[in-house]
Amino acid sequence: MSGREAAYAALALLGLVCTWHFNLQAFGPGSTLDLVGFYRLGFVNPAASSLTVDLIVAFVAFAVWVVPEATRLGMRRGWAYPLLGFFVAFAFAYPLFLLLRERRLRHAAPPR
Repeated sequence: MSGREAAYAALALLGLVCTWHFNLQAFGPGSTLDLVGFYRLGFVNPAASSLTVDLIVAFVAFAVWVVPEATRLGMRRGWAYPLLGFFVAFAFAYPLFLLLRERRLRHAAPPR
């Protein structure tokens, strides 16, 4: 594993653990699964709104780019990364894709 791959793997793990730490609190015992309310909380003040809009725009750009990029590189199931980003965490799906993309590029590159 290259240094870049290790960094992407660490970021994917961090993105998964940190986001789900808070997701489990939000949807833990005694709470209801209210996704509309969950997303509405992303707009409770200007700072939260800025971060939420930033995340949404970055995620949409990722979703538009990732499927053709995966197809171009011959990576299977490129459609799964936007789904992972939406249902698990963008902070997990994006570095995971970058990790697997980096591996694909490294194995496809001619030896130096």
